[in-house]
Amino acid sequence: MAVLRIADYRLLWTALTINLLGDGATYTALAWITVDRAGAGGLGVLGVCLTLPVIAGGAVIGPLLDRFSRRKLFIYDSVFRGVVVAMIPLAAVLDRLAMWQLYAVALVYGLLKVIPLAGTPAVIPELVPESELQAAMGLESTAMGAANIVGPALGALLITLIGSSNVLLLDAATYLLFAFLISRISAPLDRPAPVEDGATKRVSGWAPVFDMIIHDKFLLLLTLSFALFNMASGALLVALPWLAKFEFSDSPGILGLLLAVLAAAELIGSLVSGALKTSEKQMLRIGQLQIVTGATFLLLAPRSLPVISLGLILIGVLSAPMTVLGGVVRMTRTPAEMRGRAMTLMRTTMAGSLPVGAALGGILLSGSHYTGLVVVMTILAASPGFLTILIFRNVPFRLGVNALVDRSPATVEP
Repeated sequence: MAVLRIADYRLLWTALTINLLGDGATYTALAWITVDRAGAGGLGVLGVCLTLPVIAGGAVIGPLLDRFSRRKLFIYDSVFRGVVVAMIPLAAVLDRLAMWQLYAVALVYGLLKVIPLAGTPAVIPELVPESELQAAMGLESTAMGAANIVGPALGALLITLIGSSNVLLLDAATYLLFAFLISRISAPLDRPAPVEDGATKRVSGWAPVFDMIIHDKFLLLLTLSFALFNMASGALLVALPWLAKFEFSDSPGILGLLLAVLAAAELIGSLVSGALKTSEKQMLRIGQLQIVTGATFLLLAPRSLPVISLGLILIGVLSAPMTVLGGVVRMTRTPAEMRGRAMTLMRTTMAGSLPVGAALGGILLSGSHYTGLVVVMTILAASPGFLTILIFRNVPFRLGVNALVDRSPATVEP
């Protein structure tokens, strides 16, 4: 794609891909250690540890992304988390590895993951022109999909070769490489220039961000509907290791296969959506994808590996464009001076629903209510699509118009 010809964006994309590669392998190892030692209940705890701290982290980190250098935040976070993750192999070598240590690493990961989670989309508009935003967002999703294809498979392979705990050593290395590549980006990646609103009041703190999102139906509905979809995703992250452990021969290879199938499908969906042109019917497309994607969760109900694999393929292919299209809307509707806080708040809210889904999955699977969990995931994933279509059937999306501009008197037609 043409956007990869932009050197700074290419560095960011490469850094993100490598970092996610390590994370994909690490999730496979963490999930396998946990399900082996603590069963489905432990998987629920792990899912909560990985995702719940995102909420607390977002409250602190959001303002930092608009107040301090994004470059420094990226680098300091990566080095610190690399060191923390490397403590697990060290504990394993000393024969002192315990479940609480795995949960502690997951908590640190969850607490600080909002830095790249919100920081990456916050800096993309600084690296690419507006006309390339959808392509850039598509490639960001592609990075996640491509890395997760190799990561889980590599993690499953390394589990059999060197043991689960040592897979975390890969993730520690990718954190350090991420920091190095970010340091090579020529764009300043500094805090946005301070601006003032029409009443000569500085646009700082959380209040104006909350006000903007609550009063902008684009941002509000996207945040809430994606949060519901992510609840289904959180439950899915618990369901897949449970299936591999208790339904498919107690095999880490099956877990790696299922995760890789889902990631490969997301990669295909991201590539397709990144090549599409942004449309005035962007929100309608998102609503339609939500409904169809949610319906495909029903294919997970039969405890058959081929049928479940087909379901994961369809979920990945359909959900990735939904994510890309929504990302373009969020970046466009958010003013530059609020982008760090707004992206943090929206992504924290959306990611914060993952632990709810993970906990729900752990509870239902502890009682062997797998079919009931599939029904719940289907409802959570599909229902927001109907509301999206209803609200935006006659409301166009326009590039270059952010939420504050849309609310200003000058943009109101007589």
